Amino acid sequence: MQFQVPQFIEVEDKIFGPLTATQFIYLVGGGGFAVAMWLLLPLWAAVLIGGPVAGLGVALAFYKVNDRPFIQVIEAAFQYILKSKLYIWEHKNAEPSPEQAAERDNDPAKFVPAATGDRLKDLAWSLDVQEKTQREGIELPRI
Repeated sequence: MQFQVPQFIEVEDKIFGPLTATQFIYLVGGGGFAVAMWLLLPLWAAVLIGGPVAGLGVALAFYKVNDRPFIQVIEAAFQYILKSKLYIWEHKNAEPSPEQAAERDNDPAKFVPAATGDRLKDLAWSLDVQEKTQREGIELPRI
């Protein structure tokens, strides 16, 4: 028995002429708000309040950022503002002095792998940070 597999599922259907249902709703909502402001307020106040809302409706309907709908950009901006952030700073030392370099080159511990308690603590901390970032949806920068 064969089944037909749907194709082009990412493309929304054009219901209202050249507009999809969501585009139509955004345009009607923004335009309806602008008309309501025009009927209720003086012209200068209606343009001041209703104009940006109508512009937002047009942007939501047609504007795309990196081929993604504008509503997703707004949602990502709100999530970025509202969620907690994890800042990790790694201190990078400058070039060591000649005395420190000589000591480091002669140090026998340089050739022994580090499996001390400090290394285990560092590993446990990094796992805790990774678990927290995955749970909260925070992305760590790749270096």
